Amino acid sequence: MDLSNNDLSGKIPDEVGTLPRLNYVNLSSNSLSGVIPNFLSKNSSVSVLILSRNNLSGEIPASLFNNSSKLVRVDLQFNALSGVIPNFHNMASLQFLGLTGNMLSGSIPASLGNTSLCSILLAENNLNGSIPETLGQIPMLTILDLSYNILSGNVPAMLYNISSLISFNLSNNMLAGKIPSDIGSSLPNLESLIMNSNSFHGMVPASLAIMLKLQVIDLSSNLISGSVPSLGSLSKLNRLLLGNNMLQAEDWAFLTSLTNCSQLSWLLMDHNVLNGSLPKSVGNLSTNPERLNFGGNNISGNIPAEIGNLVNLTLLEMDQNRLSGVIPSSFGNLRNLSVLRLSRNRLSGEIPSTIGNSSQLFKLYLDDNMLSGNIPASLGQCKRLGMLNLSVNNLDGSIPSELLSVSSLSLGLDLSNNNLTGTIPPQIGNLINLGLLNVSNNNLSGDIPPEIGSCAVLLSLQMEGNMLSGTIPETFEKLGSIQQIDLSKNNLFGTIPVFFVTFKSLYHLNISYNKLEGEIPTSGIFKNLSAVALEGNKALCQQISIFALPICPTASATKRKINASLLMIMVPPVTIALLSFLCVVATFMKGRTVKPSESYKETMKKVSYGDILKATNWFSPVNRISSSHTASVYIGRFDFDTDLVAIKVFHLNEQGSLNSFFTECNVLKHTRHRNLIQAITSCSTVDFENNEFKALVYEFMANGNLDMWIHPRLHQGIPRRVLSLRQRISIAADVASALDYLHNQLMPPLIHGDLKPNNVLLDYDMTSHIGDFGSAKFLSSSLSSNPKGLVGATGTIGYIAPEYGMGCKISTGGDVYGFGVLLLEMLTAKRPTDTVFVNGLSLHTYVDSAFPDKSNDILDPQMPHEDGDVGNPCMQKYIIPLVQIGLMCSMESPKDRPGMRDVCAKIVHIQEAFVETF
Repeated sequence: MDLSNNDLSGKIPDEVGTLPRLNYVNLSSNSLSGVIPNFLSKNSSVSVLILSRNNLSGEIPASLFNNSSKLVRVDLQFNALSGVIPNFHNMASLQFLGLTGNMLSGSIPASLGNTSLCSILLAENNLNGSIPETLGQIPMLTILDLSYNILSGNVPAMLYNISSLISFNLSNNMLAGKIPSDIGSSLPNLESLIMNSNSFHGMVPASLAIMLKLQVIDLSSNLISGSVPSLGSLSKLNRLLLGNNMLQAEDWAFLTSLTNCSQLSWLLMDHNVLNGSLPKSVGNLSTNPERLNFGGNNISGNIPAEIGNLVNLTLLEMDQNRLSGVIPSSFGNLRNLSVLRLSRNRLSGEIPSTIGNSSQLFKLYLDDNMLSGNIPASLGQCKRLGMLNLSVNNLDGSIPSELLSVSSLSLGLDLSNNNLTGTIPPQIGNLINLGLLNVSNNNLSGDIPPEIGSCAVLLSLQMEGNMLSGTIPETFEKLGSIQQIDLSKNNLFGTIPVFFVTFKSLYHLNISYNKLEGEIPTSGIFKNLSAVALEGNKALCQQISIFALPICPTASATKRKINASLLMIMVPPVTIALLSFLCVVATFMKGRTVKPSESYKETMKKVSYGDILKATNWFSPVNRISSSHTASVYIGRFDFDTDLVAIKVFHLNEQGSLNSFFTECNVLKHTRHRNLIQAITSCSTVDFENNEFKALVYEFMANGNLDMWIHPRLHQGIPRRVLSLRQRISIAADVASALDYLHNQLMPPLIHGDLKPNNVLLDYDMTSHIGDFGSAKFLSSSLSSNPKGLVGATGTIGYIAPEYGMGCKISTGGDVYGFGVLLLEMLTAKRPTDTVFVNGLSLHTYVDSAFPDKSNDILDPQMPHEDGDVGNPCMQKYIIPLVQIGLMCSMESPKDRPGMRDVCAKIVHIQEAFVETF
């Protein structure tokens, strides 16, 4: 019976089981639902059962793999099956098992080793535990795919001895250990070796060079170090992916050897520690290469012009290196190129006009270099260009009108932080599909072209820091999808357009430091004090004193009395308004500054008690952001700079406060990571009464702390804000990355000791930064104030690891526990100390009881659905793994918790897969 590829729906009817001598069943690629009926699993005549690509749910019947001696092929891939994989008994005829793309959990049954399977496909599930050694007993196994699960431990040595294997895929798990050095001789028939996104360490085995049938090698995103062996003997090699490791270039002999691999199509070496100059032999690779990625290394010297010989390249990424010299004009030969990334290098000279010959370009990133000269008009020939980023260079001249004729520009056009002059051409209106436009911090002049109103799908418009004049165009009213507008630091005049209040998606409006006048609107976005920046417009006024602006003049004495009464009524909210207003200033100033100036840094080193006193308005309660037993944090701004800062003043009269100060100083001295809060300076002196005074000055985090976002109702006076699933995944990845750094990249490791949402701070871009290291401890007597690293661990109830309560030594496992609780809290919006958790019920057990089948029931009901329906099977592939990680990290016994290196790798993979899908 073959009814595949139809539009069948509903359950599989019972009548199918009555068909005589039924031996072949293929119902794949339909919309069937319900469970797998028992009559199919008990029918002794069926030899082929194919139910893949439907919506079947429930568990796999245990009887399906019990004494079904005639079954040769079982294909249940890409459904919504859950539960565990049943044990296998008397399945001697089974050759193919396909369970990929379901929601199966539990471990891989060891009884699989008693079969004669040729193909085992268990990918894209939630299987955990170790890989059973018995799989190595299957005599003729050719395909083994266990990718995209949560498997851990070392790979059994027996698996590396299955000489019949053709395809071996263990990617995207939490596996560890070394790849055997003799793998080349033990797997001679292997064509595909895929082990990326795990925690394998050691070196790339040189014996890979004798696996002459290899076509794909993917060892990316592991912890592999050492040099890359020469693999030129692999004449069939098509893809070599070694990115995101710790590999070294040595003498680049491996690259020269690859010139013998005539079928090589992908060579991805990004984010390693490759150094030295890229050899000219890169241009001798076969003409087949389509993707070449050396980004995120330490490569220096010039870009070899010989790369222009690789005429079939579609992707070339060499960003985040130390490359210098000019961009070779030979890049114009790369007429099939779709993506070119050269950002964050030291490239100089002009952008070659020949780049316009690459007419297939979709993404071009040349930002953060030292490029000069004009923007070449030939870029207008790239009619498929979707993203162009030339920001942070020394480009001058005008914006070429030819560039603005490329109507395909949709992802963004970023020309910011250059020296561009002249007016913005009216052809800007041709970019009707543009999502982001950034021309900020140039020397552009003239009026804002009204044609921008034709960019109807524009989401972000940044034009700050220029010399633009005239009024804000009325055509802006057509920008109905706009989310962010920054027109600050120009010479704009006239009134604020009333249509701004009608923009439903607008969350940030900065029109400060212009010459605007008249009354400010009072509805729409102007109700949200933290979303609008108006300062520096001396002629603006308001009817009610909310913003730091004068009251609009009136001729009537009665109206003056009414205004005075309203002002008295509004006194309580003024405190909140002023604080929100200062946050907006911080947002604006953070956005416009690329690097602090040297004079700024020098001044900051000399901060005195008097400077801090004035910056905090004499420690005014209005400026105070938070307060604890050991310290208070104030928002402030020093007289010598416009950037807002967070100033942590320690209560030295309280026990433990002085030790917290020295601990934080010690931590800040030895750490640097993008997801850790950075101190600007410290102040250790005496106050005006000769009392000891100590404070730390930090970067100000414009979006507050994570707790404010997870529990918005509990923070009065703060506009309601809710995190999307995309943001929650990003925050989890940021925090995991920081903890991985503290635990595994610092020597000695550092224990944070008090991980909780209040200590996760969010900057303007919603990037997370772990803060408050007052409880931190190094696992070393030379750095730690607690030399033995024993008891005395502090923290917050609900986030403290259970073993600390029993007097156990502090360890990285304590932070892992706190991270697990934080992750579960972020997904459920329930605190570990919630009043519902009584009589033995905890956040962990509450989530565990619903996992995995009822996970949707415990998710934060306020989570926005703009990323997709959080209940459908596709989204479950991201949510359930996150919940699983949270549960594993918050296990009661530290022995059952994973390390942060594995956790970080898994969450980063989830994030990358989510971004790629949505």
